[in-house]
Amino acid sequence: MKKKRYLFLLVAVLLVGLLVAGCGGAKETPQAAGGDTIKIGFLGAKTGGHAHYGIETLKGMRMAVEDINSTGGVNGKKLEIIEGDHGSNSSEAANVTQKLITQKVSAIVGDPTTGITKVAAQICQPAKVVLLSAGAVGPGIVEIGDYIYRDTLLDSVAAPAVTRYLNEELNWKKVALVTTTGLPYSEGLTSIFKSALAECGMEIVAEQSVMEKDTNFSAQVTALSQKEFDGLIFTGYYTEGALFMKEMRKQGLQQVMVGGDGLLGKELYELGQEAVKGSMLYAGFAVDTKNATGKTKEFIEKYQAQNNGALPDMFAAQGYDAVMLLAEAMKAAQSSDPTVFKEKLAKTEGFQGVTGTITFDANREPIKSPVYLMEVKDSPEYPVKAVIPINVN
Repeated sequence: MKKKRYLFLLVAVLLVGLLVAGCGGAKETPQAAGGDTIKIGFLGAKTGGHAHYGIETLKGMRMAVEDINSTGGVNGKKLEIIEGDHGSNSSEAANVTQKLITQKVSAIVGDPTTGITKVAAQICQPAKVVLLSAGAVGPGIVEIGDYIYRDTLLDSVAAPAVTRYLNEELNWKKVALVTTTGLPYSEGLTSIFKSALAECGMEIVAEQSVMEKDTNFSAQVTALSQKEFDGLIFTGYYTEGALFMKEMRKQGLQQVMVGGDGLLGKELYELGQEAVKGSMLYAGFAVDTKNATGKTKEFIEKYQAQNNGALPDMFAAQGYDAVMLLAEAMKAAQSSDPTVFKEKLAKTEGFQGVTGTITFDANREPIKSPVYLMEVKDSPEYPVKAVIPINVN
């Protein structure tokens, strides 16, 4: 009897040990769970004030997944997008990021904005999930950790190039500068523009600040009307930019606005109409119909076929390239485990994307050229005004 009881207890202990080994020990990485597909998370806004950025990024991601799956997938598996919508809300973005991680995604593409990318990166880094932003251009992104990447042209590269163009080609000497206070993207871009303006010997004759979701800018524009300047540098987003320009025209100021890809969106034209004509904005991708070839031309044509003839913008193109970069790294590593393929991703060199050639430097920052400067005319599809080359050496 005692012998049987002893054997029973021994078997029970062994079973408990096996269960503990299965549930505890080393933490399971997202890909370790296996599955029939490789999951790529989308983090962005499909609703709210920044919905344009998210919707276009997602369109590009879907196109990339279609192209990859139609040619056999990655390492014998199909890609699957797991979508999250944070509604343009930072606190909800944290919840969406955490949910995507619990759904065992191998990587997350997003967010298209700098501020929310920083929020998501603080969650992805300790969770050992690769985050690749297809839009964040401000400072302090990749410094968060070695699982954090982006494939967009950096403001620190683009803004100085555009500033030189304004000075040398358009003969601007004096500017007014407007910052969206509390918006990391805008505050970071303002800092970069200030350094670039100083280097070019250009004078900031007036500075004003606005808040996101403000709609009344009469006081700020009245203050600017007391100064003489060649143009306005606006470092915030398209909604406030459009309304600010309407107030400038209302008060009789005729200077044009220049800004970064935060102004990129059909809403700039739809809200501003006549007031924003002549405004300029830069991005790491634009439809240059005269020079588009190869993958870029194919991407543009496919996007148009799926979107009633509309042209793709930077967010769609960089969303496409983001998925392609992840897929190439997974293939090179023969693994979709982020702890494995991130090393191949970091060594990306000479990747031929639809937005141009991409190489990650030693800090995992994308080296890209050129800068596309676009001008607002009579529609929300902004033609290229200048293609400004960047020395990437």
